[in-house]
Amino acid sequence: MAAPTCGKSFSRSSGLWEHRRVHSGERPFTCSDCGKGFKSSMHLRVHRPVHTGERPYTCGDCGKGFAQSNNLLKHQHTHTGERPYACAECDKGFSCSNQLLSHQRVHSGKRPFVCSDCGQDFKGAQELKTHRRVHTGDKPYVCSTCGKSFARSSGLWRHQQVHGSERPFSCSDCGKGFKSSTNLTVHRRLHTKERPYT
Repeated sequence: MAAPTCGKSFSRSSGLWEHRRVHSGERPFTCSDCGKGFKSSMHLRVHRPVHTGERPYTCGDCGKGFAQSNNLLKHQHTHTGERPYACAECDKGFSCSNQLLSHQRVHSGKRPFVCSDCGQDFKGAQELKTHRRVHTGDKPYVCSTCGKSFARSSGLWRHQQVHGSERPFSCSDCGKGFKSSTNLTVHRRLHTKERPYT
């Protein structure tokens, strides 16, 4: 049986009905915990471990656990160095197809993810999701030491340097270490005599 919209064919009518949701956008299977909708009951079942904390798929190399088997497969590429998804434009390789799709927008210039509040557009869904926190005020990354919260994981990482004694940013001229790249940049002006603020 073939789909009237795209011509894709299926051996079972259930396959066709499920596929039609790709075109209609219908997501009738809803997660009772977060309200997220899915096209099939199988996709909902795969999603469930996100809430239960269950990580049944374990990496044989490092022991890291994953809620979904596809995430384990992607992770395993970090050990093998395999990048099976190559860009036809520039031959750059990627460990998963999502990364390739996102990268291809660099060449096409497409920015299909649009913020409903301000109209700003983005190349990827994750970029839009992170941007949306500007409007919602959501700060999901919380410092376990002082409780300060951040919209981005990179903000939390930079902040955590304040609590630790580690100073990973060192000056190439004098060797002095700093907790953040910003502090190093300011320090470097002592050597360069740069005075950017007039």
